[in-house]
Order: sequence, then C-alpha cells, then structure tokens
Amino acid sequence: MKDRLNSLSALAGRMGVDALALVPGPNFTRALGRAFSSHERPFVLVVPAAGRPVAIVPNLELGSWEGTGFDGTVIDWRDQDGYAAAFAELARILPLASLAVEGQVMRVFVHHALKTAMPDCRIVDGEAEISGLRVVKTDADIAALQAAIDISERALSRTLDAVRIGQTEKQVERMLVQALFDEGADDLAFAPIVAAASNSAEPHAHARADYALRPGDPLLIDFGARKDGFAADITRTVFVDHATDDMAEVYDTVLRANLRGHQITRAGITAHEIDDAVTGVLEASRFADRIRTKTGHGLGRDVHEAPYIMRGNPVALAAGTVYTNEPGLYRLGDFGVRIEDDILVTETGCRSLTRFPKAMTLVGRC
Repeated sequence: MKDRLNSLSALAGRMGVDALALVPGPNFTRALGRAFSSHERPFVLVVPAAGRPVAIVPNLELGSWEGTGFDGTVIDWRDQDGYAAAFAELARILPLASLAVEGQVMRVFVHHALKTAMPDCRIVDGEAEISGLRVVKTDADIAALQAAIDISERALSRTLDAVRIGQTEKQVERMLVQALFDEGADDLAFAPIVAAASNSAEPHAHARADYALRPGDPLLIDFGARKDGFAADITRTVFVDHATDDMAEVYDTVLRANLRGHQITRAGITAHEIDDAVTGVLEASRFADRIRTKTGHGLGRDVHEAPYIMRGNPVALAAGTVYTNEPGLYRLGDFGVRIEDDILVTETGCRSLTRFPKAMTLVGRC
C-alpha cells in the first residue's frame, strides 16, 4: 500500500495540487488493496502531495478498514451525528488550497461536503490522471485478468453446449450466470448481454423472456466474470442450427476486422491507429452502413476504462496496457455480429488473453 499511496502523492505534485481525493471505486480499491462500497455515507481517502494521508471513514466500516493496514489519520463519524464535523476536521488537519477529485466517480453530495468544509479550496477534475495510474498493468493485475477470462471462457463453453432451439434469451442468460459462478467467479463484471435474432443488432440489448430461439438466429453473448477485483469482457456471436450466406459474410467481415487489430497492435501504436485500421476493414466492406461503435476500450478493475480505442484519440499504448478489440456490424431490425477479445499490449506486439475459438459456430443442434 505504501508504494501505491506514494504514487498518488507524487501524482498530486505533478498535477500541481495539494492533494488527491478518492472515493470507493477502482482507484480506491487499488490504493488500499481492498474493495469498499459506495452508499449513502461519505467515505473519502485524501492523499496529500506532502504529509500523511487522511481518511474519512463511516464508523460502521472501521472493522473492515482496520484490515487495510492504512498508516494515516482516520476520522470516523456516526449516522447519529452526521458527517459535517468529520469534513471540518479534515479541513483542520489538511488546510488545502487545491484538491483533485475523480470527476466520473465522486458524487455531488460528497463534493458539496468538501466545499462546505473548505470553501476557498479549488476543486478540479483529476479523473484522467488518477485513473491513468491503472492503465499499465502489473504482473499481478494481468494474472487476475487472465483468471477472470479463463473462468468466463469455461462458462461460455458450458453454456453454448447447453443451448437448444426453443429456449428464451433469459433462459440462456440464467445458464450463463450459473456457469460463471460454478466456474469460480467472485461476481459478474457486468450484467450479461444475451441477444438473439433482431435483438442482436442492439449493441447493449437486454435478454428477453418472451423470445424463443429459432433455427437461423444469430445469438450474441457479451459477458464477463470478475475475479480478484478484475473484470473480463468477452463477446462471441454464434448461430442457432444454421446461418444464411449473408450472416456468414457479415461474420467473416467482423472477424477480419478483429484479426487486423491483433496484427497491428504493439507498444507505441496510438488508439487512433488501431481504430482506424480495424474500422477500415469494416468500411471497405459492403456493410459499412452497419458500423455503430468504436473498436474498444481499456479493461482492468473497470470494465470500461482508458484508453478508449477510437479515431481521434492520440494516446500511445504502452506495454502492459489491456484493451478490448470488439468490432461489430449491426443492422437494426435484422441482426448484429460482434467479436470481442481482451488484448495485452507487449513491446513486440500483443497477446490475446482471450483464447475462445472465433471460427463461425453453430449451436442448438440436439
């Protein structure tokens, strides 16, 4: 923990602010080595550029907090008393002129509590810089990601083996979720997407209880396990009993785009260059009007994190970055295809952490 807190202190110095403030979420978990949940009670870790860190901790969380080994000042508060005095004590211990917070994570009432206690403090959005510390994964991070992915792939294999004509999307979803926990998931990375037929054309579809799988349906499954704090994110599109020639051509186009991303990825390539190459394959096909999404996003403690693999993003990917390579083609009212791998950037190229087969697959046959 000491090294992680020191990295936050150093970042505050580089950003030219007096301190950073973290709230429960991926950065908080990374800093402390233990996950805590957001709820109605403010819970804040403040790491100054110089000096000891301070934590505002709800009293009922103190038992769990002690397990972190935190070597700083702890200010606890009780529901009966409210949290205003805790924030006033923070302002007394750390009289801050400037503070960087997680703009995508910190809730408004926590921001207001900080501002009430420190009205002259300049509060800025440090989301990109703070989360940027997580972009390059450690060996332990990669091992946890690989474990989550391996669990996910075993669960997917079990689920596809059990898919039958006549099952609903909801039934397939339940089989998948059960298989994920049976295979060792700590939690779901996110609510799975299980979408057949025209529903597969909605990139963020919801499984239906009133649609039964039919021969010739595409079946898109986007899902992931969470293990040791890290999330898998995998998509495969299969076909129930058979696929039409049009479906096969769309599938082949998406697969070629996916493989192009693998081919060009290496340390130093930009997010723009990856998306440009992958999307370029789709644009060169007769299905260019079905492009609806960028190529992908970073993956780690969050399912969606930096870097975002899209045109216009000049960020160069360092070795140790993990991102999703997930091109897709979607025709609303008809069908969609997406193929998604989790890619580790290396100095000489890349390594796919996902190894589930990508050849066009037929399921549901007895």
